[in-house]
Amino acid sequence: MPFPFETLIPFGIMSAMFVVTGVGIQYAQNKENEGKRPCYSLDDWDRKMMERDLRLTGTKRGQTDDPTAPPEFK
Repeated sequence: MPFPFETLIPFGIMSAMFVVTGVGIQYAQNKENEGKRPCYSLDDWDRKMMERDLRLTGTKRGQTDDPTAPPEFK
């Protein structure tokens, strides 16, 4: 019984597109979160801390060890 090799071309194209889409989404999430894992189940405290970090460092996932806040923090 011969194998219908014509079906391998669409299967390969579909598989490649799934891989390209997955890698693209992973890249976009990685860039958005500055190389850190995505945040899930954020409560009010987490949101406030992310807003604070955004005002201190300019990025929502950035942190600083400087004890004095910049003048723009007020």
